[in-house]
Amino acid sequence: MKVNSSQKKLLVIEDDPGLQKQLRWSFDDYEVFVAADRESALAQVRRHEPAVVTMDLGLPPDPDGASEGLATLQQILALAPDTKVIVLTGNQNHANALKAIELGAYDFYQKPYDPKMLSLIVDRAFYLYSLQRENRSLLLSHLDSPISGIITRDPDMIKMCRNIERVATSDATVMLLGESGTGKEVLARALHQLSSRKEARFIAINCAAIPETLLESELFGYEKGAFTGAVKQTLGKIELAQGGTFFLDEVGDLPISLQAKLLRFLQERVIERIGGREEISVDVRVVCATHRNLKKLIEEGCFREDLFYRLGEISIKIPPLRNRVGDAVLLAHHFKNKFSAKEGRQPLSFSQEALAAIEAHQWPGNVREMENCIKRAVIMTEGPQISADDLGLQESEIPTEPMNLREVREREECKALVRALAKVDGNIAKAAELLGVSRPTLYDLMNRHGLK
Repeated sequence: MKVNSSQKKLLVIEDDPGLQKQLRWSFDDYEVFVAADRESALAQVRRHEPAVVTMDLGLPPDPDGASEGLATLQQILALAPDTKVIVLTGNQNHANALKAIELGAYDFYQKPYDPKMLSLIVDRAFYLYSLQRENRSLLLSHLDSPISGIITRDPDMIKMCRNIERVATSDATVMLLGESGTGKEVLARALHQLSSRKEARFIAINCAAIPETLLESELFGYEKGAFTGAVKQTLGKIELAQGGTFFLDEVGDLPISLQAKLLRFLQERVIERIGGREEISVDVRVVCATHRNLKKLIEEGCFREDLFYRLGEISIKIPPLRNRVGDAVLLAHHFKNKFSAKEGRQPLSFSQEALAAIEAHQWPGNVREMENCIKRAVIMTEGPQISADDLGLQESEIPTEPMNLREVREREECKALVRALAKVDGNIAKAAELLGVSRPTLYDLMNRHGLK
């Protein structure tokens, strides 16, 4: 089981100096760090990011109990979730050892320990850590699909990515709907890279960024002498995308005066340059995007209904970051690692308060706001940990969701009971049938949750 030397960092948390020396001697193949209490242990984790930790649950100021050890375990795993923690316990501490496993410890071993057996457990922990790191590296480097660049664990976002993969192979016009900063251009490029047109050009234009007087010439091009300053023939962006993909960003800001000309192009697949009389056939795949409510613009007379239906042959809605379960923290870690490497800084971590602030924030600017926020925090933070203050987020009144699995399960169980009883107007027999449990079980559940 050969492990990369850069990963062979072992932290020994033990308050007995004699055992410290014995354990250090047992693991002379590894780079061993020692800590005697919670504070020094956490400092060592932040500084060295050890792959494996062995720890005694009986730490000061509670050397005869396990409260301090269990609290230390939880904080270590919060700082470094991938770290493999092996708990060393006494013969009478079996219940606490199981509690440690429940909290996320990798394994436990009872004292007095056999150096060879403990060394085997530690070797396996390093091997598992190495495999997980290698697997993650392979996943990150696996770029066969452009969609792999989308970082998410949210079921709705994953479903949206699958839809992108399905429609990419067709030539249908796709409309991407989503708030600013949700990654519409990233997905438009993914559509292009997944299509048969990927060897041709991807040309993008932002309708909101170009003055109305210039937008027509940018889209359709112009002939020499078409207007003052037109000293040569210039191709428009649509024509430049010949054989490839043309991305029309913020199409909701397209002036009404140009909408008829764009509609004719979509219907006939021909354009006319400004000042020209020749119809030019253009073979492009059109993808458009907007953060605006086009149906409302249609009602206000600001957007053509026929153009809306022509552009939206297939519409794909991108969920905002605030609705993507768990993705805020996932993206925060990604950007933290990205910008730490870019700025040449040692690996940083988030404080628990910072993670809570990230989860509670609504992220109105979505992924773009998140990226800018974390970049600023990485640059400005002075220590090895990003604090809530470093993020500069406004305090949110939204309570953080409980992370304890038992709490989450009980909360959802109570919700299901309330909904079922309400649906059948309090009829116990019908509610039990609806929930798929027996009546005695339902009574027990109601008593547990204080429902009458």
